[in-house]
Amino acid sequence: MVSPLLAKAAPSGREIVNVTPERAGWTHVGFRAVRLEAGAIEIVATGARELCVVVLTGSVDVTVDGTTYANLGTRDSVFDEKSPAAVYVPAGKTVTLRGVRQAEVGLCTAPTDAQERTVRVIDPATMRRSVRGKGTNTRYVCDILPHDDPTAAHLLVVEVMTPASHSSSYPPHKHDVEQPPVETLLEETYYHRLNPPQGFAFQRVYTDDRSIDEACAVENHDVVMVPKGYHPVVAPHGYDSYYLNVMAGPNRFWVFKNDPAHEWMLAPAAGT
Repeated sequence: MVSPLLAKAAPSGREIVNVTPERAGWTHVGFRAVRLEAGAIEIVATGARELCVVVLTGSVDVTVDGTTYANLGTRDSVFDEKSPAAVYVPAGKTVTLRGVRQAEVGLCTAPTDAQERTVRVIDPATMRRSVRGKGTNTRYVCDILPHDDPTAAHLLVVEVMTPASHSSSYPPHKHDVEQPPVETLLEETYYHRLNPPQGFAFQRVYTDDRSIDEACAVENHDVVMVPKGYHPVVAPHGYDSYYLNVMAGPNRFWVFKNDPAHEWMLAPAAGT
């Protein structure tokens, strides 16, 4: 039986996966991933929402209201050691995506606000890259649209690569209570990729009271929806894990709370 928090990917066709707020049963986050062959065109109207286009692989032309940003994207794989191309698009725009070469594109959306915002091509060279954790909890992070970037109203976008046999989003943490600066409420999607692609990873989503306690076996291109609760990921031996996170909530501020039962592992070892 498939978990209600798991959106399985379509193995072929234009649309890989589509998680709307209505499907997820929440208010803020939307995520869609599409495949584009060379020359193929996808038209997206942002409506009342803001959008971050992430060129996961391949290259695309992105046209917004008649202005074209050409040949964006240089990666052949999400596991390449380079940042993706991305474009922020505010509400009320029409976006045309055209495949320059075979591409995979993530479309990340959230509600907007009353502030007038502008289209911005996010230069991969400006994206903050960092290493989190240590030992088999080490993972590699690229901030595409972090909470300290004022470009967006509610949208946060980040990607994480976790080597085989490592854990990630770990120790388990949550962000489901709007109580800044202690914790903030952010819905979240995880778009998973595996290397080699026939692999799998595991993600658990659980709350303190266990009103949610789901363990998902995720395969290439699947999405896990995190409405609330802790949400660790584990990559088994032989398979590297990648995920693209989309977060949004009532305020654009990411503050999380670790599961107290597992926070002990963050304490420095005795004598160090």
